Amino acid sequence: MHSVISCTSLDQIRSQIDQIDSQLVALIAQRGAYVQQAAAFKRNLQEVAAPQRVEQVIAKVKQLAHLHQADPQVIEAIWRAMISAFIHAEQQLFAAAQASALPTP
Repeated sequence: MHSVISCTSLDQIRSQIDQIDSQLVALIAQRGAYVQQAAAFKRNLQEVAAPQRVEQVIAKVKQLAHLHQADPQVIEAIWRAMISAFIHAEQQLFAAAQASALPTP
């Protein structure tokens, strides 16, 4: 776990949180790029939803939460929301790819 500095003001705390948010957004964008790549390998909407994979990821991040002294319930809620958003985006990509693959009359 990264060290947390002892802040002396609310502004300093907010500044630290803003820096972390920037890093999180960059990492989520990177994750999203891999989700887009994954869409190309999936053959149907069930593979897009991948409920078994979702549960594997949730179990893994809950273990990581313990390792990093984070609240596993908070981590699970965040990951479920993020995964749900990515699945929705991936379903849209999948649908668009399927529509473009249809023969035109």
